[in-house]
Amino acid sequence: MQDLSALRNIGISAHIDSGKTTLTERILFYSGRIHKTREVKGNDGGATMDFMDLERERGITIQSACTRVEWDGHPINVIDTPGHVDFTVEVERSLRVLDGAILVLCAVGGVQSQSLTVDRQMKRYGIPRIAFINKMDRTGADPDNVIKQIGTKLGVTAVPLQYPIGKEMEYKGAIDLVEMQAVFFEGEQGEEAVRKEIPAELQDAAEIARANMLEQLSLFDDDLMVALLEEEEPTPDQLYQIIRRATLSQEITPVLMGTAYRNRGVQELLDAVVRYLPSPPEREVLAQNLNDLDENGKGSPINLVPDDKKPVVTMAFKTVLEAFGQLTFCRVYQGTIKKGDSYTNARTGKKVRFSRLLRMHADDREEIDTAGPGDIIAVVGVDCASGDTFCGDGMNVALENIFVPEAVIRLSVEPLTREGADRLGKALERFRREDPTFRVTSDPETNQTIIAGMGQLHLEVYIERMKREYNVEAVVGEPKVAYRECPTKEVEFNFKHKKQTGGSGQYAHIVGRLVPLPEGSEESYVFSNKVTQGRIPKEYIPAVDQGMRRSIDKGPLCECEVVGVEFVLEDGSYHDVDSSEMAFKTAGFNCARETLKKCGMILLEPIMSLEIEAPEEYQGSICGHLSSKRGLINSTDAKNNTTVILGEVPLSEMFDYANELRSMTQGKGQFSMEFLKYSPTPRNIQEDVVEKRRKEKEERLAMA
Repeated sequence: MQDLSALRNIGISAHIDSGKTTLTERILFYSGRIHKTREVKGNDGGATMDFMDLERERGITIQSACTRVEWDGHPINVIDTPGHVDFTVEVERSLRVLDGAILVLCAVGGVQSQSLTVDRQMKRYGIPRIAFINKMDRTGADPDNVIKQIGTKLGVTAVPLQYPIGKEMEYKGAIDLVEMQAVFFEGEQGEEAVRKEIPAELQDAAEIARANMLEQLSLFDDDLMVALLEEEEPTPDQLYQIIRRATLSQEITPVLMGTAYRNRGVQELLDAVVRYLPSPPEREVLAQNLNDLDENGKGSPINLVPDDKKPVVTMAFKTVLEAFGQLTFCRVYQGTIKKGDSYTNARTGKKVRFSRLLRMHADDREEIDTAGPGDIIAVVGVDCASGDTFCGDGMNVALENIFVPEAVIRLSVEPLTREGADRLGKALERFRREDPTFRVTSDPETNQTIIAGMGQLHLEVYIERMKREYNVEAVVGEPKVAYRECPTKEVEFNFKHKKQTGGSGQYAHIVGRLVPLPEGSEESYVFSNKVTQGRIPKEYIPAVDQGMRRSIDKGPLCECEVVGVEFVLEDGSYHDVDSSEMAFKTAGFNCARETLKKCGMILLEPIMSLEIEAPEEYQGSICGHLSSKRGLINSTDAKNNTTVILGEVPLSEMFDYANELRSMTQGKGQFSMEFLKYSPTPRNIQEDVVEKRRKEKEERLAMA
């Protein structure tokens, strides 16, 4: 059995272009996993972890990739994740199964929009992290400002453990504030981390930085505070223990710095991973005991122990469909998985045989026979979904599932030729199973296939993959915003469904109210049963719920999903012979359809959080342009002739914004955006959208 206290499972997450994949490449190189570094946008085949052709062509990470390295006797499982918000589910499901993380921040850009998203994901799963300020060699690098932003924007206590030696192109290394030594990176590729005396001209600055570090740490350790008051000097070992404890309890975020591209600072970061981030036994993992469910169907919490002798509990966090079957990435929490053994899927209750186990290194595979607690492996040929829990004999538990954000953009896709229809179906089914944020539906009236996702780039990538991997040329409709419909006033209903044909008839009578849910409610649909004295038999109540739930798929305004609605069933009647579940289901469906038309429906549109970075001279024109798009500017921050604009803007106004921004800034501006919230659409725009959708429907029906 491996020493679990030595194992680390870490993810590398950041905003777009902060240098995650370059950093991962250097980690592989310095740990001896690869013998030559390759660049993300280089002509040498691209970075090791970006193994898809599309990733190498675009110079971005699309899929999270897993590898295993060894550093100073510690095995480390590393997952490199995408930066684009369109692929945020890759970050989400990776963080769900990891024990620690490295948050990479650009020394110039600081805490950017996607950094905030990643931070929220880390907090959601209680992941301790180290912050690494990358690109210290860039013009405008300002680590002090980044450290300040970590505190103000992320709301965490940032404790810098290093002080930079030189700035921008003069950046040579860092002063280790714990050991009070200067660290330089020598050799052709910075492979030798050499410790020397602190340069005399930096001695005073280093002393001040160390005093600030000790003052911050003393807030989390009483012994250190006493030692400082008595003017005693703490030992490095004491400081390492304090930093580790405070990091694991997520009271602080240690901050290191370097430049992965210039091969400086990566070894120190790896030392920090080993020193401060948790091993599997140091993380509490709770599962639901499915043998002990409460009235809401939730199991009592049970603590999983990383012990290889206990019954197996493992979670499938990612699936990839390949020519030879499904590849399922799993994190083992308890017990030992053995090749050839069978385990029970807690969701389906079926036993599944794990015929082949693999340890992954990007797209290279290594066959293994067993996997123990803390391991991240892949299993071949197992039919399951992301988030499924597999249990050995004697266990019946389920781990908390992965959070899946809402899709905000839709497209219609149709094969160009009849022969391509079958291949298109296979491609969509594969992508739907691999990616929980990729939705596939069919419009029953037009027979069109609708795909929905997190953004234009998200859907573009899948359409490109259809062409390359399945040879499907598709006709793609215009991008459509995923609007929602919402009621604004309470309406009473009294609906009778009565049908008499030959034989037994249908009879159902329901009385109640439609109530709009309060703004910000987590639920989009609620059904409340207030029927008393058996006015409607209990067995018919769920049928009413099912009918009403089915009705909210298409609202009365423009057939968008209805949200924020509560149906309160208060009374009704039934017939001894003619009433049935089907009659009450039909009554629920038709009643909800009629009632929704009377309750002052409004259209809700997705609002995006937007971050724009551009030269300062373009600030005025960018802000004016945003205002014309109904945008709201929250803040502007100018620094080093660059302005950063944060705002909110409706998604419907943002199609083709990349080209508009490019032409406005002569190609020097860049932006990123992510879904923020749904807000009411202005009345005039609502009318335009409803009218446009009505005409489109008429045209489609005429063509059909």
